[in-house]
Amino acid sequence: MGRNKRAKSVRKTKAHQQKLQEEEYTKTPHSMVFHRGNVGKVLEELVKNMRDVMEPYTATSLQVRNKNTLKDFLSVAGALNVTHFMVFTKNDLHTNLRVLRTPKGPTLTFQLHKFTLTKDVLSSLRKPDLDKSVYRHHPLLVLNNFGGEGMQMKLMSTMFQNMFPSINVNKVNLNTIRRCVLVNYDSETKLIEFRHYSVRAAPVGVSRGVKKLLKSHIPDLSRYADVSEYLAKGCNLSESEAEFDGPHNEVTLPQNVFGRGNMKSSQSAIRLKEIGPRMTLQLIMIEEGCCDGKVLFHEYVKKTERELKEIQKLKKQKQSLKEARRKQQEINIAKKAELKAQHKEKSLEGIRRSTQMRKEAESLLGDIDQTKKSNDNEDDDVDYYEREVGVKPAPELFSGVKRKHHGDTKTHSKKFKKDEKYSKKESQYKKKGRQNTDSKTKFRVKAKATKPNRRPTTVSGGKRTTVFRPNKRSNKK
Repeated sequence: MGRNKRAKSVRKTKAHQQKLQEEEYTKTPHSMVFHRGNVGKVLEELVKNMRDVMEPYTATSLQVRNKNTLKDFLSVAGALNVTHFMVFTKNDLHTNLRVLRTPKGPTLTFQLHKFTLTKDVLSSLRKPDLDKSVYRHHPLLVLNNFGGEGMQMKLMSTMFQNMFPSINVNKVNLNTIRRCVLVNYDSETKLIEFRHYSVRAAPVGVSRGVKKLLKSHIPDLSRYADVSEYLAKGCNLSESEAEFDGPHNEVTLPQNVFGRGNMKSSQSAIRLKEIGPRMTLQLIMIEEGCCDGKVLFHEYVKKTERELKEIQKLKKQKQSLKEARRKQQEINIAKKAELKAQHKEKSLEGIRRSTQMRKEAESLLGDIDQTKKSNDNEDDDVDYYEREVGVKPAPELFSGVKRKHHGDTKTHSKKFKKDEKYSKKESQYKKKGRQNTDSKTKFRVKAKATKPNRRPTTVSGGKRTTVFRPNKRSNKK
């Protein structure tokens, strides 16, 4: 009984945890990063780098075809809990990045001034961070200088915040914060700097030599007489490898953090290392809906209230025309369906009528053939009797009696067959111009002419001569 109760409690706990995970998954924002049109290989690589930044709540292996439209992505976004789209496009003048909030917008359009790929950032570092485990958890978002006035500033900050999962400071596990995304706004140039870093903690007040001793790999101490000598010399570090920590990056850890020496309530320094990509953006336009609504903000184009009212009026007219066309199309579809049903019913009725007429005609023809056959049989029997006997038969003699008559069948004797064969041969001879009246001479075979015996004899004067000698039998005769 105890085991069953324990198994029940375990099942309930697992079900509760699974339910909580599903709720958390549905509440977490998800994204799709893709490009539209021909953008080139470099920008395709940037798309893959941005998918790594948005891990793990993004479509990493998303395959986009040229015939796919934005409506196709919007149709599957609800089923997959996708909340944001990041769409890269390119034209002859510049490259754009559109950030959409599904399903009803708004849409923010940024101009991409500069960008650097992840591989280029890592190649510039002396000791790059190549640990792929940092992508198992979502990054921490840091916004800087987004507190300015204006509707566009609020929309930008709200859009960036909603793209990443929120963090509860009181319940967060510090071991899950392994990456950081920094978005900085420059109010003078109106440019946005996008950076991506890896985060790690290092204990404060410990020299580089002690840190190496704390690791599992023991350094080479053969050149030193004592361990104190190794620690006093600073482990032969160069100035470029020195680490400068201070109050700007030192914190007291509220819990144990990954890494040796990062214990609870101890002092540690937070260090960032860039892992790419980099982007420099500028906000160009904000519009309602998903790329098809009213323009709320534009960096370069400014319009008066009168122009905005005219644009709104034209938009309403287009919408009304669209609705009217849609209603007319629905009416036309209903009419076509009704005509199709009527035509189908007429066709089926005609098929039924034709089959019935064909059956009636077949039955009528069958009756006529049967009566004709019976009459023919009776007439044939009466004629045969009158021809053989010489007297007409009584009417009741052949009533209801069928007699098989073989007058039409051709039966010939062997002699007739031979005569027929001779007549065929004779016709062939006539065609060739040979007329033979006597049938016996037609098939005579001519005897072959016997050749005289040729016997080679002597060779005289370099010439071979042949002497013909007569046959002895012919001489005797």
